[in-house]
Amino acid sequence: MSVYVDQRVLVVGGTSGVGLATAREFVTQGADTVIASRSPQRLDAALAVLGGLTASGGGAVNGQTLDIRSEDEVEKFAATAGEFDHVVVSAGETPMGRVDALPLADAYAAMDSKFWGAYRIARSVRVRPSGSLTLLAGYLSQRPGRASALQSAINAALEALVRGLALEYAPLRVNAVSPGLLRTPLWEGMDVTARERMYEAATQRLPVGRVGEAADVAQAVLFVTGNAYATGTTVYVDGGGTIA
Repeated sequence: MSVYVDQRVLVVGGTSGVGLATAREFVTQGADTVIASRSPQRLDAALAVLGGLTASGGGAVNGQTLDIRSEDEVEKFAATAGEFDHVVVSAGETPMGRVDALPLADAYAAMDSKFWGAYRIARSVRVRPSGSLTLLAGYLSQRPGRASALQSAINAALEALVRGLALEYAPLRVNAVSPGLLRTPLWEGMDVTARERMYEAATQRLPVGRVGEAADVAQAVLFVTGNAYATGTTVYVDGGGTIA
């Protein structure tokens, strides 16, 4: 029997990409899963997908509209949501751009969304001491690229936050999962030809010889949530991107 049966899980940003893939894994393994997103439309679409898994014998799934950029919204949610066994935070928007070209307002908004959003969840949402908190960062923390200094700094800050929280919140286990380049809706706004060139270049460069999928990262998330000896660590799921 799965260790997640009858456990209660929150996936913030669980409506697309890695978040949705992670929620799918939890529901399939019998967890009572809550997905949160600031977009009601995305929430409805994700619930329609995950509800089919519930009907096939998976765990229950519910949705919650939540903007993690709002301290009031996070605190109101935390006050009524009860305790969770596992919380995963995969939400956050971080635009690309050189430091000298990206508007400061966009840089502040990115930090507020991905770093402070995760911080607000970690600060307010109740997690059982026997459970886990997992934050999604990114391999740019270790392998900066051109026009990605902001993302590198935010992801590094999240990984450092995880190490500190693992001490402050012990015995609660706190970890990070840092993905590399993935085929996810994150890149849907990019020109199709340019996107495919990016994927092909990565395929040629990466030791695994392919671009990652959201499911690759979801498996890593379930590894750290389910491993009772993993805390204060960052798991890189990047196809070898940090060394290539």
